[in-house]
Amino acid sequence: MIKENIQDAINKQINAELYSAYLYLSMGAYFASINLKGFANWMYVQAQEEQEHAMKFFNYLQERGGRVKLETIQAPPLNWESPYNVFEDVYQHEKRVTAMINTLVDLAQSEKDHATNNFLQWFVSEQVEEESNADEILQRLKLVKDTKAGLFMLDQKLGQRPAK
Repeated sequence: MIKENIQDAINKQINAELYSAYLYLSMGAYFASINLKGFANWMYVQAQEEQEHAMKFFNYLQERGGRVKLETIQAPPLNWESPYNVFEDVYQHEKRVTAMINTLVDLAQSEKDHATNNFLQWFVSEQVEEESNADEILQRLKLVKDTKAGLFMLDQKLGQRPAK
């Protein structure tokens, strides 16, 4: 049986992962509304990944005999000033998620919950990739600024991200 404080923290993480999916869906809808379908595709794939992350936590909690408690998911923003601003938000969001995962790891270690600590290591590695991917796109957007040709090229590249 999983300890109640770890169960509560994992439930909070499930909510955060579902919010991440909502956020990326909203960002995708924003990109679609300004005719950047490749950017939208990247966000939709990202939203799918976040839903998968939520389900990993969901299933893990049930496997450990815990109780999943779903809470209200906060509404995400609807509009941004530019594609660059969107990816600034993506990068900052992923850094917050990383901090949450690290807090979960700290809790699992302090409670000597080795199974949860082991489970969380996949997310530690995943967050390195998430931050790196967001930062890479952000840096490319910095280079192209709002030039139409640069945005077109990035849109084409991001449109190639396959769904899982």
